[in-house]
Amino acid sequence: MVTIGGGPRPDGHADSVDVFLESAACSTFLDAALRVYGAIRPGFPYPCFGVLVGCLRDDSARVERVEFGRNVRATDSAALGEFSESIVPCFGTAYENPHRGYWCDSTDLLRIMRDAELDGLDILGSIHLHPDWHNIDSPGGNGSPLSEHPTRMDKYVFVNTGWPINLICYLERRNSSIYHSWGAWTPRTADPSDPHCDALPVRLALPGHTRVHRTRATPRYREDQ
Repeated sequence: MVTIGGGPRPDGHADSVDVFLESAACSTFLDAALRVYGAIRPGFPYPCFGVLVGCLRDDSARVERVEFGRNVRATDSAALGEFSESIVPCFGTAYENPHRGYWCDSTDLLRIMRDAELDGLDILGSIHLHPDWHNIDSPGGNGSPLSEHPTRMDKYVFVNTGWPINLICYLERRNSSIYHSWGAWTPRTADPSDPHCDALPVRLALPGHTRVHRTRATPRYREDQ
């Protein structure tokens, strides 16, 4: 779950937009998310949140990089008021935990926006981690499972921020491997009391070193067969 502090947001609304996530941006977030995931334990659902920077043109959004800001969820007066007065009554006492949730420092958000403008880019939205919390906090998977789909709280946040692109990265450990999946979402209503989100197609770029280059030495097939 993420919550954004005060700061400027892009105007307009994503409508049938395809999201293209560049490999550098994907790797940047996955590196941070894996560090956070390794520290998560029962009672400590540490968040991982980033700001998407890129270009929104016609029917496509290209995410070129992910930027990070400080989490002031447990120290900022506005954040504390929002959680105690609105979020906890609406979404439950689990959100009283100061380790649950993210509130991006407004000065960091302003810095990210100004840096993006210098490069001719925009803030497109947010990205955050969903861990397999049902396995971590409730061994045996008895808890309510998370996924790359938004929770009720996520939808509330997406509508409140008004950002057109919101990515969720889901991490799940199976045996000795960790797997990831992605979802992209856009708010479809301006009413925080009745939030709705639509799914957007999301495409991940291949890292350069994994792209397939076919040569005579590694033919895909033999024409004489």
